[in-house]
Amino acid sequence: MKNQTTVTEFIFLGLPSDPLVQIFLFSVFLVIYLTTVNGNIVIMLVIRADSHLHTPMYFFLFNLSFLDICYSWVTVTNALRNFLAVHKIISVNGCIAQMFFILLSACAESFILSAMAYYRYAAICDPLRYMEKMSKGVSLLLVSGAWTTGFFYALLNTVFTLKLHFSGSNQIHHFSCELPPLLQLACTETLTNQVVLLTSAVVTASSSFLLTLISYIHIISTIQRIRSAEGRRKAFSTCSSHLIVVGLFYLTGFLQYTKPSSVSSVMLDEIFSIQYSILTHMLKPIIYSLKNKEVKTALRKMLGKSKFIR
Repeated sequence: MKNQTTVTEFIFLGLPSDPLVQIFLFSVFLVIYLTTVNGNIVIMLVIRADSHLHTPMYFFLFNLSFLDICYSWVTVTNALRNFLAVHKIISVNGCIAQMFFILLSACAESFILSAMAYYRYAAICDPLRYMEKMSKGVSLLLVSGAWTTGFFYALLNTVFTLKLHFSGSNQIHHFSCELPPLLQLACTETLTNQVVLLTSAVVTASSSFLLTLISYIHIISTIQRIRSAEGRRKAFSTCSSHLIVVGLFYLTGFLQYTKPSSVSSVMLDEIFSIQYSILTHMLKPIIYSLKNKEVKTALRKMLGKSKFIR
């Protein structure tokens, strides 16, 4: 161990070496990135411009769109740069910084989705106390809590990662810096890091998931008591876009982190990671635009070309 040189940079091996494949993947990633960023910017501008959308639900959606932009910027821009680079490297500090923002974004997003589920619960299950439960102060508190929880979740894991020593292999079989691959490269004991990661991930993920699940159990129970079929259909339609996004978020995350080791491979891991960390963020603005009448109406007003948006 004494003869090993301290690692100062990591090499990404999750990126192809064939120039033609690199150009193709660069084009695909660029389209996904531009779609994600532009789609979420449009949603943010629409929410900001239309006073009818200045409600708690769209305040949450505004923050969710901002998170999607941040997440894509942190992960995809570095991959795009490396597709065109001869040496696909990142400094150790840069890698840890990227890991921090990935953890922050993922955790904060899960709790904002929970806050949106709570909003649906308040609006459908307890409409008489809706203004009290979803006041401006409560909405701000929920969003601030999501960002704060994400920050401390990322900070906790980052502090323990900074204590690791890297010497020997510096090859990451991935296109971005995530914590599990980093732990595999450490030449010091990582049991503490693994316990911290597992404990913090279980606590935060289970908390946000249970909040969402409990909210929708009450929502579905309330909707089923509506006598008219049309009333039930309208109530379910107001939740459809959020349910789809929640399903994408948790299903892809579940597949990413619970797939059997027997079917794990570098290529398969990358496919799951692309689906989880890139594609879902591209689909969210599309889902909210297509499934939300208020967003479509606001888009028509902003663009002044309603005949192009049906």
